[in-house]
Amino acid sequence: MDRLLTLEMFVAVAGEGGFAAAARKLGSSPPAVTRGIAALEARLGTSLFHRSTRAVALTDAGAAFLGEARRILADLAGAERDVRGAAAEPRGQLYLTAPVMFGRLHMLPVVSALLAEHRALTARMMLVDRNVRIVEEGIDVALRIGPLADSSLKAVRIGTVRQMLVASPAYLARHGAPAAVSDLADHALIAMDGPRAGSEWLFAATRLKLEARPRLVVNTVDGAMAAAEAGVGIANLLSYQVMDAVDAGRLISLLAAEQPPVLPVHLLFEPSRAALPSVRLFVDAMKARLRIAGLA
Repeated sequence: MDRLLTLEMFVAVAGEGGFAAAARKLGSSPPAVTRGIAALEARLGTSLFHRSTRAVALTDAGAAFLGEARRILADLAGAERDVRGAAAEPRGQLYLTAPVMFGRLHMLPVVSALLAEHRALTARMMLVDRNVRIVEEGIDVALRIGPLADSSLKAVRIGTVRQMLVASPAYLARHGAPAAVSDLADHALIAMDGPRAGSEWLFAATRLKLEARPRLVVNTVDGAMAAAEAGVGIANLLSYQVMDAVDAGRLISLLAAEQPPVLPVHLLFEPSRAALPSVRLFVDAMKARLRIAGLA
């Protein structure tokens, strides 16, 4: 019989004053407890209890052994608590990737808070406006905006963003605001390189093909925003990227009624990483962050 189990039985019988009461405490049966104590006594080569029809009492050897048995069980319980606590504490490096602006606005505050709270944790962030190969690059968690390709990765949806067409008040004062999607053909357009680049801008009921060359093509969100604020033309960006500029009046939202369906925001990671404390905490913190930001 398991040595730890027989020690627990011994301490329970001594504490409860009987085999039946010890069995009830342990969720066992009196015969099983009787066999356990007999096995322990045989292993130790001495009797631990005086038995009678009325009571069970410790022998001298049993009384001497009781303190040691309790100490052993307490030490084991303490060691288990320490291991559980260490397993629950995030540690090591958390390797993350996200689009540049999203990472700066929303991921970095979450990571900063986690690092301040957990001293054994370090982080590495790859902020790029392209999709990184998660497994090959050793990424723990990747943030992706838009529809996902089928894969074996675990995906947790944490929010949504939407397309927004924007232009500066100065540009609109010179050229007027488009009243319909078809009017965009007469306007200067600012296009983007990167994951959202392409020859089409999507709208609720139609697609605008950029058959004529856009007035400006840039490879960063900051560049497209700066060009739009400078009055170069109309830019097609995402809500989280331009909301501050729209709220401040530097950019004006256009054709809001023609917006296509929202784009999902997911966190992607290998299923084997789902149990890591650092990954669990990061995923939960990102969910909370996007709720606060109104993106959930």
